Amino acid sequence: LHWYPHIISIKPLLSRYSETSGVAKISEEIRRRRWNWIGHVLRKERNNDCMVAMGWQPEGKRKIGRPKTTWRRTAEQERRSAGWTSWANARRTAEDRTAWRLRVAALCASWRGED
Repeated sequence: LHWYPHIISIKPLLSRYSETSGVAKISEEIRRRRWNWIGHVLRKERNNDCMVAMGWQPEGKRKIGRPKTTWRRTAEQERRSAGWTSWANARRTAEDRTAWRLRVAALCASWRGED
């Protein structure tokens, strides 16, 4: 702990708590659940509404000042950094559920240092 005059830094407390309790970071848990859901969607048929939504690109422009970060762009960026060059490659991996689970666990473990 870093003690300052009547001030305690929260970062050492949080890191010590997460190490001893086995609780994952919130961002890591969100990422893991996102990829579990993506695997579920990728195993569906191509004409399913979920699959259509994965490829949907809305028309129009955002208002000035709105961030361009969306769920889809985040998933695309993580997919590329995970080594899948396309959603078709990810779909092939998702067909084998045990391989998908292992891949998602490895991906989430490798992202731990980025937060």
